[in-house]
Amino acid sequence: MTFSDAGSVKAVLGPTNTGKTYLAIDRMLGHATGMIGFPLRLLARENYDRVVRLKGTGAVALITGEEQIIPDNPRYFLCTVEAMPQDRQVAFLAIDEIQLCADAERGHIFTERLLGARGTEETMFLGAETMAPILRKLVPEAEFIRRERFSKLSYAGPKKLTRLPPRSAVVAFSAANVYALAEVLRRQRGGAAVVLGALSPRTRNAQVGMYEAGEVDYLVATDAIGMGLNMGIDHVAFSSLRKFDGNHFRHLTPPEIAQVAGRAGRYMADGTFGPTTDIDPFDPDLVAALEDHKFESIRALFWRATKLDFNSPAGLKRSLEAPPPAPELRRARAADDYSALVNAMATPGIVDMASHPEAVRLLWDVCRIPDFLGDLSGSHPRLVTRVYKFLMSSQARIPGDWISRAVERLDRTDGDIDTLTARIAGVRTWTYVSHRRDWLEDALGWQQRTHELENKLSDAMHDRLTQRFVDRKTAVLVQRLRERKTLLAGVANDGRVTVEGSDVGWLEGFRFVPLDGEVAANPHLMAAANRVLREAIAGRVADINAAEDDAFALDLASGQILWRDAPLGRLTAGANVVRPLVDVLASDLIDGPAREQVRQRLTRWLDDYLQAQIGPLLELREAAFAGTVRGLAFRLVEGLGCSVRDPAVDKKANFAEEERKMLARAGVRIGVEMTYMPAMLKGRLMALKGLLWTVHAGGSAPTAIPDGGSTSIACQDSVPEAWYLALGFCPAGPLAVRADLLERLLAEIRRSTREGAFEVTPAVMNAIGAGPDDFAQVLRRFGYAVTRTEETLSVARRRPNRHKAAKKPRKQREARPIDPDSPFAKLAQLKIGSPS
Repeated sequence: MTFSDAGSVKAVLGPTNTGKTYLAIDRMLGHATGMIGFPLRLLARENYDRVVRLKGTGAVALITGEEQIIPDNPRYFLCTVEAMPQDRQVAFLAIDEIQLCADAERGHIFTERLLGARGTEETMFLGAETMAPILRKLVPEAEFIRRERFSKLSYAGPKKLTRLPPRSAVVAFSAANVYALAEVLRRQRGGAAVVLGALSPRTRNAQVGMYEAGEVDYLVATDAIGMGLNMGIDHVAFSSLRKFDGNHFRHLTPPEIAQVAGRAGRYMADGTFGPTTDIDPFDPDLVAALEDHKFESIRALFWRATKLDFNSPAGLKRSLEAPPPAPELRRARAADDYSALVNAMATPGIVDMASHPEAVRLLWDVCRIPDFLGDLSGSHPRLVTRVYKFLMSSQARIPGDWISRAVERLDRTDGDIDTLTARIAGVRTWTYVSHRRDWLEDALGWQQRTHELENKLSDAMHDRLTQRFVDRKTAVLVQRLRERKTLLAGVANDGRVTVEGSDVGWLEGFRFVPLDGEVAANPHLMAAANRVLREAIAGRVADINAAEDDAFALDLASGQILWRDAPLGRLTAGANVVRPLVDVLASDLIDGPAREQVRQRLTRWLDDYLQAQIGPLLELREAAFAGTVRGLAFRLVEGLGCSVRDPAVDKKANFAEEERKMLARAGVRIGVEMTYMPAMLKGRLMALKGLLWTVHAGGSAPTAIPDGGSTSIACQDSVPEAWYLALGFCPAGPLAVRADLLERLLAEIRRSTREGAFEVTPAVMNAIGAGPDDFAQVLRRFGYAVTRTEETLSVARRRPNRHKAAKKPRKQREARPIDPDSPFAKLAQLKIGSPS
């Protein structure tokens, strides 16, 4: 290219899908020589391939920072804007996406080409119409050509990600968000192709090729797709309107949104755009601007000095900081090359090396090595200074073994997507370096080696992206459903559910349990599974009705009734505590009549189960008692076999002889403090009684179910007394003592205190699992006087205070030790366990 005013200058402006790039290539091929600068390496490669098909490889050159294909006598050059050779004179020259002059990061490069790069016969600037006013000021000789969009672009409103139509592109503004969206589409729609600015052309082309071939119906990308990537996209969905621009997060401008939205619709096919439901609907004014392609004009362009002072590093730095020459130009912020220069100048020895113009020019060339990785660890500045030191050494070359070690570290295809991305970025750095033929020996060899390694890593990246974000099975299902084909599904005898030959879950009772979260989130798999499950339910209902009782079980922890270990129903509160009802678990797979059949079968089983477990209690409830005995039986049933004795009512003297016999036959014992049924105190029944009480009372169990061998449990003030009684324990101060053991304890104490105070040893206390203090409180609860002496207790009857004549006091005697042969001593030898 040449920096002159020769030839005509044309500004071809308009929205996306107007054929601007096609026009430029067509015009270039009408000249003997030509050059086009593109904003992205992958665009340069894409159009290079197009021109090669038309003119052959010998006539076309590709020049980017990391890739150069230059035949002996090329006529046409396809380049990135940064890599356009400035010493090459061509008849035709074009710059694509010229509105990037206003880009804060790269705008100064585009502005430099705008102001200085010209073809000898024709120059074209391609871009958005927002550039028209400022171009008229800066390039007054330009002829303006407006291009109209070939197709209509319309706002479609918000759409849920999983409801997007096929051939949609979803736009995000970070790699993490791109991956997250692609993951959802993999689960819901079979997968998505992924396009990021950091992808190599080879990986990008493989991903786009997968989308274009119809292997997946969705594309997830960053705003990199806004730069001239032509694909069959019908709808563009924005997942966000905010991006990080290198310094801070900011909202996208309407022209930036238009650049991306304009990818919808190809040639004459109309396209739509809109947000996903994760963000607010677009403002009506924004919609009107996007549909009509009318935006505020660009008012200023970023600029950096091109006339640099190479006499010293300090002079170079000052020249880069020069103010812009026109009010329409704004000084560019510190770019990576400027930051590398500042860091190099601060490195000991570098300024001394750059002591003459050639050394300063070399320093600037080295500082312009791109930071493809963009990490903040300081590795790139260290690389720059190391390379410069090598080039300033006596050999004036970068050592081959040093590059070899660096490249070998990158020659691995293991790791995740982020790891491969970092390796590809590292290879791109060495590819860039290898194209500086005066920097190293065997530059062509290194170009070939790094190119092959980039291809190798790019293929691995494509495989990794496909493995992670494409589910071939789901993609096939989606395609079959779109073609209205019936999916093959079935239910095996063991309950396994398959769709198209693959396990998707199993039928547990009347509930479908997906194999994993991906199946549950996939509406197509779920629909196919539900269809076959509904067909299988009738047979399952018949199997349940015909099943033997041993096929069912009651889960005492959850209150669910199981069939073949699968939950079918649950207990609910009935008219009384020993007769709960059965409710079939909710399921969309079973209708009303079938549900009632199952409920009746489960109810029959539960009745038989309860009769086998708590039969004596059920028989007591049905016994033909009357009067006082009937009330006692009612209290026992409500207490699940245990009740605190009412001294005024629960007297054997109140019962007729026949009633006493009936109570005895029913297994009822009337003690001093408790009325209970020994058969209901079995440890194995404790969990069942706790469940029955909880179901009837509602809510959850107030405490954990104690071990079946427990003789006492700690009392809590917040726990209802009825809960302890239901478990078979009598609350007595700090402890609740098992009813039968408490009665035996109190009976022995009554007998032992007839002769006065006596001594209770720790062995006796251990019979109810109590320490001295708790044991003392239990006895005081029942009217005994207790005095503690070290580890033993002195127990005596507490005499009532009566208004009678004072008798001669008895001589006080010391507390007697327990007679080893007494019944009370035998109590101390009780095994802590279930009652016999």
